Amino acid sequence: MSVPYWNHNVHYQRLVLQLMPAGCQRALDLGCGDGLLASKLATRAAHVTAADRAPEAVAMACERHGGLDNVEFVTADYLDDPRGLLPEGKYDFVSAVAVIHHADFTEAAGALTRLLAPGGRLVVVGLARNRSPLDWIISGAGQVASRALRLRHGPKTGPGRAVPAMDPVLSWGETGRLARRVLPGCRFRRLLLRRYLLVWDKPA
Repeated sequence: MSVPYWNHNVHYQRLVLQLMPAGCQRALDLGCGDGLLASKLATRAAHVTAADRAPEAVAMACERHGGLDNVEFVTADYLDDPRGLLPEGKYDFVSAVAVIHHADFTEAAGALTRLLAPGGRLVVVGLARNRSPLDWIISGAGQVASRALRLRHGPKTGPGRAVPAMDPVLSWGETGRLARRVLPGCRFRRLLLRRYLLVWDKPA
């Protein structure tokens, strides 16, 4: 699948798509940004809600992908949703790419799981902080791979951030241990390009 630009988050969107269960009816993409991932999810889900707390991001997503009949773009914060724009227990699939490190992990994980319908799946692609020697070795290998991939994809740049970038607080090890405690049965693994993958299936 061709993409209009490349970065670490876009690189792992294909992985998110692969993890969406077949026959998904209601999907939610949190921190949707310019709507690129939501537009891809829309090819596999009956309906997609794309949400971002930044109105500028939602406006950009609407401009780029507003013609999709099965995608709804909303300005909403999954941690503070007094208007109920993101109903709890509604979604068969929830994706959150480069989102969860902007909040307390336990609070964010709890909010994300409440959005899922019974039997639904949560997929998080997140960031963590280097702390151990092994962390730095893996990060160095990732930088080499990243340079090679940028050369292959060419000078295609994406839109600017609507929400300021934030450095993660937790290390890779801390994040993994906390994820397994807060989300029993989850699958957690570090990815090469400065990201980790977390997958959790809500009991039916």
